[in-house]
Amino acid sequence: QVQLVESGGGLVQPGGSLRLSCAASGSIFSRYAMAWYRQAPGKQRELVARINPNGSTNYADSVKGRFTISRDNAKNMVLLQMNSLKPEDTAEYYCNAHRTSLPDYWGRGTQVTVSS
Repeated sequence: QVQLVESGGGLVQPGGSLRLSCAASGSIFSRYAMAWYRQAPGKQRELVARINPNGSTNYADSVKGRFTISRDNAKNMVLLQMNSLKPEDTAEYYCNAHRTSLPDYWGRGTQVTVSS
């Protein structure tokens, strides 16, 4: 089993930056694809960025060039560096762990608000 705890959310002005962290504990972290999802009020949860066990990444078109996902397998951490934030990035951000044929795991989320 995997436990995920997000941190780093908050209120930031448009154009600002935030770094989200996800601390994982439990199972073999390095074998999981790790991802960040977000959900804005009244909208469906959407994939923001994913990093696979081999380090390959993919991003939602809306965040390409602004967000960077990384992982530290030694520390069981996943980071999301968010730059040039826009009001439309406002959402609850969730950490996700995925491994084929096993249940997905989710954190409880951290709120990001981009507003002047």
